[in-house]
Amino acid sequence: MTKNMPAAETVLSVQGLSKQFEMHHLKRTLYAFDNLDFDLRKGEFILLKGENGAGKSTLLRTLYRSYLPRAGHVWYHTAEGMIDLACAADVDIAVLRQREIGFVTQFLNARPRVAADEIVAEPLRLAGTPHADALVEARRWLSAFGVKKQLWAAYPSTFSGGEQQKVNLARALILPQRLLLLDEPTASLDRDARKALVDRLAELKEAGVAMIGVFHHPEDVEHLIDRELHLKAIKIEDEADHVVE
Repeated sequence: MTKNMPAAETVLSVQGLSKQFEMHHLKRTLYAFDNLDFDLRKGEFILLKGENGAGKSTLLRTLYRSYLPRAGHVWYHTAEGMIDLACAADVDIAVLRQREIGFVTQFLNARPRVAADEIVAEPLRLAGTPHADALVEARRWLSAFGVKKQLWAAYPSTFSGGEQQKVNLARALILPQRLLLLDEPTASLDRDARKALVDRLAELKEAGVAMIGVFHHPEDVEHLIDRELHLKAIKIEDEADHVVE
């Protein structure tokens, strides 16, 4: 599926990207994707599709550089110039994650004894927003995602999985980024929280944020999708079921 889009600046250029995992204890190689090419432009929304094992989540983690690719390039166009995320220094990746590249997942790695509103406010504080102002904005987004006011000062490590996910989304989306990677962000969300998420993604898209993601409920974001990228599972000789999710 492709929409006619006006010319826009390229944010991400993926060239020949390949990823595999060496399972030494099994003496096998697990293949995710091979020789992948695509571009992502400013304000564009790409939906990742494919059967289980096609490597959708693995691709997002590779773009975020949680995984190193086996081959290929991930050219990210920063304001200062291009950088290859596939081989950039860890310190550069850390700076880009703080300033320009966001990753939204259904899982929250909650730090103990840190209140929900403080966790959500942190990206704003790190960007220079005064603490009091950051807390006001954090509480606004917690409310938008349906986190009850009495939980704002509580520790998310004690929350249910669904409530933790809402905190995670509020934190991930409070500060607009140039590139947003979305890994099943609507999983486990109730209808109201899903709507709040989609509304926020629409705002970010309108502001020019480039997005690529996997969605448990793709119909929720159908009106935002510009293109679909289909991944196919790579079958392994003798072990057709050994593929990467």
